[in-house]
Amino acid sequence: MLAMVFDAAPALRNDYPRPTPAEGQALLAVRSAGICTTDLQILAGYMSGEGSGKGFRGVMGHEFVATVAAGPEDWSSKRVVAEINCPCGRCDVCGRGLAKHCPNRTVLGIDGRDGVFAEYVAVPAANLHELPDSISDDQAVFVEPLAAAFQILHQVEIRRSDSVVVLGDGRLGQLIARVLKGRSDRLLMVGRHDRKLNLAQEQGIETVKVEKLSPSAASDVVIDATGRADGFDLAMRMVKPTGTIVLKSTFAGPAAMNLAPLVINEVTVVGSRCGPFPEAIAALAAGDIEVSDLITARFPLQRGLDALAAAASGENIKVIIDVQQEVGA
Repeated sequence: MLAMVFDAAPALRNDYPRPTPAEGQALLAVRSAGICTTDLQILAGYMSGEGSGKGFRGVMGHEFVATVAAGPEDWSSKRVVAEINCPCGRCDVCGRGLAKHCPNRTVLGIDGRDGVFAEYVAVPAANLHELPDSISDDQAVFVEPLAAAFQILHQVEIRRSDSVVVLGDGRLGQLIARVLKGRSDRLLMVGRHDRKLNLAQEQGIETVKVEKLSPSAASDVVIDATGRADGFDLAMRMVKPTGTIVLKSTFAGPAAMNLAPLVINEVTVVGSRCGPFPEAIAALAAGDIEVSDLITARFPLQRGLDALAAAASGENIKVIIDVQQEVGA
């Protein structure tokens, strides 16, 4: 099958083995997939194995929509999305209901498991979520990152009177701001790109370019979705004493920082990752969150390398890879 594979560098392969689903798994025919910041960070060395004794090699990608091609009969031919964490289901962490933190887990296209920039992918049937007809394929590609945005509301109490700052105007920052727009009357997005900030403004979100920002320690909640090593430093300069910083960025390489202000100002730091798929699906089905305007480029899988370059250019928000594999092909 055709697949975009990472092995020290990305490459397209026509001869990549089609996966054979194990018991309890489903074989999915990928329809479309989205490129996210984590995919780009893998190219830069994230999950390269430095200090961990392992590194990612295999098919990239984890944001997608697919059709069930084989597996459990009750899932046959359904259009689905799938959660990316594949836990062991046997350890103490899984037993405590923390499956996404399972020490033995694999993660689609990120850690120990082939991802979705391919014609087919095999995933545990337990990870599947059926999509209603009201959600298009383009919208469905956003379920995983939108769920990550909703996760913040499960970790941090945000009151309507709170001053909330979203650092980053890219893919995830846009979704986070759209989720939080109805929760805070004092929401601000900080970014670097006029085109991207304009999209947020069209959704009723106040914005400012970072070079025009005068950081002051006055915000109740600051969310770092910059994907940059210096994002956390800016967050520390903007959060008020006893406030909260939410970290959404993953990036390759070490980041030198002075953590003393966190102690002195008693700032809470919250790491935030994957979130609730049902909430994201419900929001898209109800039309509560607009996402289609975030798609700024699309490529067929055969031009997957061009798609990666377009996503890395900084000129695009969401780049879609259309696989359009028909079941049984």
